[in-house]
Amino acid sequence: MAGGRFEDRILDQLAPLGEVATRSLFGGHGLYWGGTIFGILFRGRFYLKVGERSKHDYESRGMGPFRPFERQTLKSYYEVPPEILADPEALSSWAGEAIRAGQATSRA
Repeated sequence: MAGGRFEDRILDQLAPLGEVATRSLFGGHGLYWGGTIFGILFRGRFYLKVGERSKHDYESRGMGPFRPFERQTLKSYYEVPPEILADPEALSSWAGEAIRAGQATSRA
């Protein structure tokens, strides 16, 4: 399980989704739902899997992709905007979309 107040708060907010599992990833934690990775908690920031439908929602709010290291960028995960983090209902909705994006990727 992820440790720390930020991570605990995010996991609490995602409780309506059902069982969310965490695993170590890039020095942070990957978040999984039903075996599908949909999010990354890394250094006090939360990133969600994006698809073609959702990527614009992040970019239009000025959010960027996940960069765990200087030379590595994962363009399929974007940082969650602060206003979404502050709204548990919106966060659950965005996480649901991230799960769908992750499932679509795993089927492809």
